Amino acid sequence: MYSIGDTVVHPMHGAGVIDGVEERRVSGVVSTYYVFRVPLSGMRLMIPTEGCGAVGVRPLICEREADELLAALPSVVCDCTANWNRRYRENLEHLKSGNLLSVAIVIKGLLARDSSKGLSSGERDILRLAKQILISELALSKNSTYEEIEERVTDCLRS
Repeated sequence: MYSIGDTVVHPMHGAGVIDGVEERRVSGVVSTYYVFRVPLSGMRLMIPTEGCGAVGVRPLICEREADELLAALPSVVCDCTANWNRRYRENLEHLKSGNLLSVAIVIKGLLARDSSKGLSSGERDILRLAKQILISELALSKNSTYEEIEERVTDCLRS
């Protein structure tokens, strides 16, 4: 169980802070929820405390793990499927996994596709989400700004 003030990661929204714990009645059943706030966007989510693990909410990586991830980014390899529909589904599965290297694969693949053929609006949205997920966690782990980490990640993944 997390406490108010804990920094955690939601696999589809990135890093954020537990602002509170509330009880809500939904369909006649009272459940306890974490109030999760994403500092970058200001978005607030209600995450059921009992389903937290199933959703993939996890603690923030430490600074050492962030450094290891940044060092591994240039060697990330991506196999992009030519079929748009299949590529979109694969990218979403990578994001939902919560694995930061999988998220980096999505970013690298979409950056490469953007430079060669351009991206559809759906793929631009996936790229934006993937960057938010990866960069928000790295920025909080390294106590850095979003912009600094975004530049480092983009440089690492464009090579």
